[in-house]
Amino acid sequence: MAKRDYYEVLGVGRSASADEIKKAYRQMAIKYHPDKNPGDKAAEEKFKEAAEAYEVLSDQQKKANYDRFGHQTSGYGGGGHGGMNMEDIFSQFGDIFGDGSPFESFFGGGGRGRGGRRQNVGTNLRIKVKLTLQEIALGVEKKIKVNKQVGCSGCGGSGAKDKTSVKTCGTCNGAGQVRRVTQTFLGQMATTTVCPTCNGEGTTVTANCGGCRGTGVTTGEEVISVNIPAGVAEGMQLSMSGKGNAPQRGGIPGDLIIVIEEVEDPVLKREGSNIVYDLYIGFADAALGTNVEVPTVDGKVKLKIDAGTQAGKILRLRAKGIPDLNSNHRGDQLVHINIWTPQKLTPDEKAMLEKMREAENFKPQPGKNDKSFFDRMREYFN
Repeated sequence: MAKRDYYEVLGVGRSASADEIKKAYRQMAIKYHPDKNPGDKAAEEKFKEAAEAYEVLSDQQKKANYDRFGHQTSGYGGGGHGGMNMEDIFSQFGDIFGDGSPFESFFGGGGRGRGGRRQNVGTNLRIKVKLTLQEIALGVEKKIKVNKQVGCSGCGGSGAKDKTSVKTCGTCNGAGQVRRVTQTFLGQMATTTVCPTCNGEGTTVTANCGGCRGTGVTTGEEVISVNIPAGVAEGMQLSMSGKGNAPQRGGIPGDLIIVIEEVEDPVLKREGSNIVYDLYIGFADAALGTNVEVPTVDGKVKLKIDAGTQAGKILRLRAKGIPDLNSNHRGDQLVHINIWTPQKLTPDEKAMLEKMREAENFKPQPGKNDKSFFDRMREYFN
């Protein structure tokens, strides 16, 4: 099923400010919250859809990528609300209802799941991936070795020496939050805040794990397979959810941000979605015509050079360029014809050329054959 436009989901325009996007998400989340619509699967799907839209549009980099490339590079290639579940949504976005607002007690407060306990979120990792022009044109699967923080295998990420070292917090009785009643001009209002003793975790550790010294994380290595679509460009960023650093004492891992870096090709040059190749041929081949092989990202192809071809002529190989990310269109390869002039001549060659120079056919005819670069470009695009 095709995804709806994120701006349409939240009911805002593309020029909406961060505050407008946040306000729109609040309204959608309140309207379709599962606790307000028990058993309503349609409302739950809309709740998840709004959360996914906010997750992208509230992040400046993800929003910029989405505005430019659509769903292809926003981190959600298709369907399923980006893999987000209800726990992810409450843990990541509950804080927008915080700051003592009356929504805080309804949504469980900032950074917590539906049970009230705080969910830690790990930091994002950013890596660069170098791609050749051929890999960019055809798409590629890359296996990347990533050094990052992973959950401690000794304690399972809890940071505790053993199970007996984990105790229920006495301040919040394991809830991860404390309830406070304040008197306002509207009457009494109950709000919830993060438990100051356990920092919202609901538990305390009496003896630390020796392997991670109580942090719950250690340095590890993971080989991650990344499918990079055809048509990416220098500086573009792709996001893999949950492949970043593990948080301390358990929770949700951060994201892996993959920054595309193009490796310059020694022969082919990229110009947007087109590829440019400079072909050098001899004078005799240009005058008599010939068949040559030229390199492309798909391999070598044969190209016919017509008799009388002029230097500077542009030949086009259709659909041999770079694909567009959001369409079926693929650019072309433009072959620029250059006439190679020999720099050293034998006496016989000089004599032959002197004779040719006097012939009428070998004298330049500007009005007939010599076209400007702009004329040739107009011919190509028309």
